[in-house]
Amino acid sequence: MEWLNEPPAWHDDGARLAVTTAANTDFWRVTHYGFVRDSGHLRHAQAPGDFTAEASFGGAYRTLYDQAGLMVRLDERHWVKAGVEFVDGRRLLSCVVTREFSDWSLVPGHDAPEVVRLRLRREGTALHVEWRPGEEGGTDYKPLRLAHFPEGRASVGPMCCSPERGGFEAWFEGFRVG
Repeated sequence: MEWLNEPPAWHDDGARLAVTTAANTDFWRVTHYGFVRDSGHLRHAQAPGDFTAEASFGGAYRTLYDQAGLMVRLDERHWVKAGVEFVDGRRLLSCVVTREFSDWSLVPGHDAPEVVRLRLRREGTALHVEWRPGEEGGTDYKPLRLAHFPEGRASVGPMCCSPERGGFEAWFEGFRVG
């Protein structure tokens, strides 16, 4: 695995990846805010064709837009990031789909669990984004998003950002892609 935008501090012991973000990091393209950000931290592996990727993760969310989860990426204009984002003082399930322009969806009225298990399944040009509480056993994933995702060799892996500060601490366990 390799980094896109290596963070200032990280440790991977083979079981857990711990990351501390740099200041003002994000992935975003144009919509509403008018800016482009491609400075978030992504530790990724190559995933040609169809794949399933999953990981459990959590973080010390406390500042607006602190975020952690998984990302699948073709290039800087075609990617999806999904996970938990800190908005209005709450951890919310979040998904951004970017095809030239970013769109953002949240699950309102429901605080995300402290630990979330996320699964991305790519089938042709469809990307299924699914989640479940990460501390509970079982395999019952709930749908979060179904999106079009262009064909091509993608990168996929754990992602985290902190657009309003540096020093957000996130962790990831059990990442696998196949």
